[in-house]
Amino acid sequence: MTETRPIRTVLVANRGEIARRVVCACRAAGLRSVAVHTDLDASSLHVAEADDAVRVGSYLDVAEVVAAAVSSGADAVHPGYGFLSENAGFARAVQDAGLVFVGPSPDVIELMGRKDRARDVAERAGVPVTPRHEVDDVPPDAYPVLVKAAAGGGGKGMHVVRRAEDLADAVATARREAASSFGDDTLLVEAYVEGGRHVEVQVFGDRHGTVVHLFERDCSAQRRHQKVVEEAPAPDLDPALRDLLHRSSVALCEEVGYVGAGTVEFLVATGADGSQVAYFLEMNTRLQVEHPVTEQVTGLDLVQWQLDVAAGRPLPLTQDEITCTGHAVEVRVYAEDPYAGFLPQAGHVLDARWCGGQGHEVHAAIEGESVVSSAYDPMLAKLVAHGPDRDAAIDALLDVVDGSAVEGIATNLGWVRRLVDSAPFRSGKVHTGWLDAYEGPLLERPDVAPEALRVAALLLGEPEDSSPFGRGDGWRSAGPATPVVVHVAEPDGTTHAVTVDSRSEVADATARGRRVWATWQGQTWVLEQADAMRRTSSAAVGDADVVSPMPGSVVALDVEVGDVVVEGQRLGAVEAMKMELALVAPHAGTVTHVGATVGDQVAMGHVVVHVEESA
Repeated sequence: MTETRPIRTVLVANRGEIARRVVCACRAAGLRSVAVHTDLDASSLHVAEADDAVRVGSYLDVAEVVAAAVSSGADAVHPGYGFLSENAGFARAVQDAGLVFVGPSPDVIELMGRKDRARDVAERAGVPVTPRHEVDDVPPDAYPVLVKAAAGGGGKGMHVVRRAEDLADAVATARREAASSFGDDTLLVEAYVEGGRHVEVQVFGDRHGTVVHLFERDCSAQRRHQKVVEEAPAPDLDPALRDLLHRSSVALCEEVGYVGAGTVEFLVATGADGSQVAYFLEMNTRLQVEHPVTEQVTGLDLVQWQLDVAAGRPLPLTQDEITCTGHAVEVRVYAEDPYAGFLPQAGHVLDARWCGGQGHEVHAAIEGESVVSSAYDPMLAKLVAHGPDRDAAIDALLDVVDGSAVEGIATNLGWVRRLVDSAPFRSGKVHTGWLDAYEGPLLERPDVAPEALRVAALLLGEPEDSSPFGRGDGWRSAGPATPVVVHVAEPDGTTHAVTVDSRSEVADATARGRRVWATWQGQTWVLEQADAMRRTSSAAVGDADVVSPMPGSVVALDVEVGDVVVEGQRLGAVEAMKMELALVAPHAGTVTHVGATVGDQVAMGHVVVHVEESA
């Protein structure tokens, strides 16, 4: 019989919102929590909320994090997600130090954390899989194919290839990303299923041989294989297929003796006749980012389950006792500009305000004034809402977004609101490739909302003289007040004449000096008082300059001075916030300047390559 092992102190080997989530669960369970942090995160919320904190040079330094756990008196280590959560060497080092790793065994992490080996296990367990090809021997008729890193997930090292001539570049890029993110550049090439939906099953196992599922989630709204919106349960799923996914996921976990929280991921394709078929994608041997939607529909605390299982306790419920009620939707809020190619953003956040309350949750890495660094993943928060059905859950989520704002840097908050309220998403038509292929109004920067203009006018119209005689409110001793008009300008110089009326509905806003960040339905506009002498800023570089879109590291340079290139040709790549951004030729011409070398750290706007246009 497996004996229980008391856990009194948990070191949280992560940062941001998931670290706060684990700290909160520890507090609820009466456990002491210890945070780790780098110098950049010394004043972060997860550090302030933990009972104790230890500085580390890097969240990825196995020896340093384990030493921090030992020195802090921790009994267990919770890895969260990302970073070291699926690192078998880390799990083994934690156990070798005499501590409990909150997760599966190192051997199972090693086995299931690799897509190639997990695929073999899935086949043995009778789980359907897609056709596989050797990296250097893909048949001409096999395209499209999916190239992906065998050693990791999260969309890193994953690329769809539709033509044989594009395979070599995709493989080279995927190898670099895989080596950088996972320390292993082994790749897997499988058939790519067009128009498939990403459906995953939440599983849990204990040390007593019991494995259960906690139903499924749909995570089909993705960009570059990075999830944006998740929901539970998966809509419009054939009941027989739903049952197959549940049963096969449990069978897969039983095959390897799985312990703890995990996710078995599938691609669900729908045929012309409406029939559905599923293919195994991978298994994540950790808690998922999107676990809150499962918590919302089951009413269970998955982190508490993790802590209980790690301590050797049996699962608190049997399969028959686990129920799914209503529907839940979650959106991820990223520091990125959706209207500039989703480029990651970093910098000073003037204010981050979140709307939490009955029936919905906010899991945020930042609140109030803070700094977002380019050193880490750009996800700032997750907003979650629950309702009796899918439409009600979406409506509730819109209310959560409408009550939230991030001002100071660009985010996707307003864009993701438009996405979940769009007809394709509401109708359940979004598949894993939909966003990458989409071209339409969702990608167009919305015009400034009247509500944003009104709040800017109210704030900008306030005089420096706050006495009754200095106010510009249009008051008159006889007759109605004279309307006050404030001229509000956008960054491009567009000017709006706005009549100030404090009775009108206005947006949330943050003012700094004579500039206002105004937010309406999640979208933020930067506005200022119009100046007749003001000139519209022009680009600092010419059309022939290919610049770094944000601070990052040059990871590839494919050209040198004198090379002749064609429009759209890849010239190199910059890696920033765990994303590799291709640099492409703006037109046909000759390379006359290369302003960096591979490995250089460059600032946003740095001219990496200059292409002189052909005559």
